[in-house]
Amino acid sequence: MAKQKIVLAYSGGLDTSIILKWLKETYDAEIIAFTADIGQKEELDGLEEKALNTGASKVYIDDLREEFARDFIYPMFQSGALYEGQYLLGTSIARPLIAKRMVEIARAEGATAIAHGATGKGNDQIRFELTAAALTPEIEVIAPWRLEQFREQFPGRAEMIAYAEKHGIPVTASAAKPYSMDRNLLHISYESGVLEDPWFDASAPENKDMYLLSVDPEDAPDQAEYVDLEFEQGNCVAVNGERMIPLHVMEKLNELGGKHGIGRVDMVENRFVGMKSRGVYETPGGAILFSAHRKMESLTMDREVMHLRDSLISRYSSLVYNGFWFAPERLALQALVSESQKNVSGTVRLKLYKGNVIAAGVKSPVSLYNPHIATMEADPTQAYNQGDATGFIRLNALRLRVASGVEQNAAK
Repeated sequence: MAKQKIVLAYSGGLDTSIILKWLKETYDAEIIAFTADIGQKEELDGLEEKALNTGASKVYIDDLREEFARDFIYPMFQSGALYEGQYLLGTSIARPLIAKRMVEIARAEGATAIAHGATGKGNDQIRFELTAAALTPEIEVIAPWRLEQFREQFPGRAEMIAYAEKHGIPVTASAAKPYSMDRNLLHISYESGVLEDPWFDASAPENKDMYLLSVDPEDAPDQAEYVDLEFEQGNCVAVNGERMIPLHVMEKLNELGGKHGIGRVDMVENRFVGMKSRGVYETPGGAILFSAHRKMESLTMDREVMHLRDSLISRYSSLVYNGFWFAPERLALQALVSESQKNVSGTVRLKLYKGNVIAAGVKSPVSLYNPHIATMEADPTQAYNQGDATGFIRLNALRLRVASGVEQNAAK
């Protein structure tokens, strides 16, 4: 009989290298390694050869960067998503794309299972598996870190490193790795190790080498730099007058943001599984795009539409963070978001300076801002009569007066 086929989400790091070999031995299965190129750059070097040498029968390294930017990052940014007021969801939004491609490969290869190296304590396991359930509910998911057999064999990193050495698996990990990191087109996240202490100062001069996408804001250029972003229906389509596809927009903004030390976040967040965790993030291009998009909306979006959409930001952000990208409620919210973006078109000018994104101008052919109405001088259009405000205020104050009167009578 043909061997079982398992598609493994493979990064080439210590965990997934060990898991590849372990799955092959434990399940007597054919392992198909899959790596999504979503902007890791040099981290992808030599992965195919390493996976084959570790025991994979086949390796997929798929360039998903443009799909990631166009179909995941851009729609999410239209929503204004910001998890717990700080996190631009760089890791969260990548997982449904990776899982989507995994199940596509599993179907094409006739695999009966997919596997991942998520530790069992974090959010990624949920994101991978909820996506699989939404897209291919019949497929089995193998999560070695949730299997007692695997944890007994590998109670710590020392045992994993010894296993790698025994089987000739090249790994660069050491038993005293100071932190872990995850990189893609939108950001880099850093967590665990020394960062598990929330009093540890990740911004201290001695920790500068940790950051890969941005310079320390203190070391950024002393001269500010201006950048123009052009939007069409809520999507950035040009930078400094040059039209670009979403992928190239993100790459250009990452370059500009990194140069000026923009987009660093250090936070303690609430994981879906119930614990708090500390994460440090670099999102240089995302921070610029987020600020520009919000500025564009301020000029072009109807007040009540904006307030309605804003009331859903927390809900939308939690859906992305918790792994419900392909859930019907996220799709329904996205339809509302898309409708809200129809007139979000125009140009935003920003000033980048030492970690700051500073508004420097906004214009639009469909601007809802009318200087003649807003002026403190005489309104030549006579669209607004200040006297009308008297009745407006009186009616809105009615319930306040009634409530105040009731309270005063009760106090007598």
